[in-house]
Amino acid sequence: MHERLAGVVIENLDWLAFIDRYDRPETLFYLDPPYWGSEGDYGRELFGQEQFAVMAERLARIEGRFILSINDVAEVRELFSGLQMNEVSLTYSVSGGKGTPARELVIARV
Repeated sequence: MHERLAGVVIENLDWLAFIDRYDRPETLFYLDPPYWGSEGDYGRELFGQEQFAVMAERLARIEGRFILSINDVAEVRELFSGLQMNEVSLTYSVSGGKGTPARELVIARV
């Protein structure tokens, strides 16, 4: 198994620094930021709501390709309005619960 990982590089960077470092036409990024309105769930110092606007601007001029998944709320639709959006219906279930119907957006340039 270790041979399969021989060329793997593990980075611990801020999302923007990571994109700036690796953005090339052949790169595909997958972004899974905190849901809009839940930024503090992982620590307020890690990702603030203001970063969504920075992310939308950076993704609009990316050289590579990207896939971003996020909750479907008006604020997200407005910020990412210049990018392709696809609605996805799903069920959130935590700890074996019955689940709650939800909608997410997959925003992409692929």
